[in-house]
Amino acid sequence: MLDIKFLRTNPDIVKQNIKNKFQENKLPLVDEVIELDAASRAAQQEADNLRSERNRLSKQIGALYGQGKKEEAEAAKATVNAQAQRLAELEKLEEEYAEKINKIMMVIPNIIDPSVPIGKDDSENVELQKFGEPVTPDFEIPYHTDIMERLNGIDLDAARKVAGNGFYYLTGNIARLHSAVLSYARDFMIDRGFTYCIPPYMIRSSVVTGVMSFAEMEAMMYKIEGEDLFLIGTSEHSMIGRFIDSIVPEEKLPYTLTSYSPCFRKEKGAHGIEERGVYRIHQFEKQEMIVVCKPEESPMWFDKLWQNTVDLFRSMDIPVRTLECCSGDLADLKVKSVDIEAWSPRQQKYFEVGSCSNLGDAQARRLKIRVNGKNGKYLAHTLNNTVVAPPRMLIAFLENNLREDGSIAIPEPLRPYMGGMTEIR
Repeated sequence: MLDIKFLRTNPDIVKQNIKNKFQENKLPLVDEVIELDAASRAAQQEADNLRSERNRLSKQIGALYGQGKKEEAEAAKATVNAQAQRLAELEKLEEEYAEKINKIMMVIPNIIDPSVPIGKDDSENVELQKFGEPVTPDFEIPYHTDIMERLNGIDLDAARKVAGNGFYYLTGNIARLHSAVLSYARDFMIDRGFTYCIPPYMIRSSVVTGVMSFAEMEAMMYKIEGEDLFLIGTSEHSMIGRFIDSIVPEEKLPYTLTSYSPCFRKEKGAHGIEERGVYRIHQFEKQEMIVVCKPEESPMWFDKLWQNTVDLFRSMDIPVRTLECCSGDLADLKVKSVDIEAWSPRQQKYFEVGSCSNLGDAQARRLKIRVNGKNGKYLAHTLNNTVVAPPRMLIAFLENNLREDGSIAIPEPLRPYMGGMTEIR
């Protein structure tokens, strides 16, 4: 969400940013909000003048009564009463203007970083760097659910009967592997100085609208019927919400947090939800990392966050690459984003396993997360990144650690979390 003062003085920059995001339908909103803002400030000025005049007359009325000038006092009193009606009208107008302006400002996209490549959609994202050598074995790699089923590790049919498509039962060593990966990721981030958190799995609408755009909210969030609560789509939502309407002492920054949660997503409009797989599902678990910091430090933290995920995957010998998201692929609140993709030997290509985002002060502005600094208060910057999200991570893990005889090698870092196991058969 942009600062109204910035939009007021830089309408051309805001419009060009909208064009860069290929959202031309939003261009008229800039002029509309400028007109509303001018009308709002005019109403506010008139109201302030009336309040000042009321205070002046109120003092005068007392003095006039004291001097025995009853008629003059009564006339001044009548003027105050007449102005009170107009003041009430103006105050109502101010509220209406503020509501309309806020509604539009929530839709206008954040200003993207100058380094972001301009492109329409994810097909125009730009590869940055590869880490590890992609390996393709000389034997056929089965589909990931086939690998799991051969190891008695998944039951999709039962899940479909119980909850429908987009759900699964994990069992045995595959379920244990799932938990081991999350536990390893937790300790990996703790070792890097992040504080471990388990947040609420439901949040209020005031937090939802603070952390994401309306389009994302509609496509992702499950609403709890009859209550002002939503199931979280990622722990970032409740972790950033933790700071809502707060003033943080500057010396406490940065907050570096890593959180575990189940995640619930409608995946509205997603393709492939019906297919026999666990790539895109309605429920999964994730280890996340979140940073709340000073504005000047957010670029540095952005690079640190995506590097953490790269290092985690490389510690398990999984080749990955980073992909810069182009302007058209960025959600409206994001300033800059990098996807982390893992190598799929079966598909002979990389696929997304995590996403790192710098949101600038957009979430902080919506949620009123302020920092009390030496030179006054200012808005914090917020960032988030996926540490690891099974079962997508499991797909990469199983394909890259599959042996020709069908067994799965367990990399050394995971063995303590698997009871010392070196392989799954």
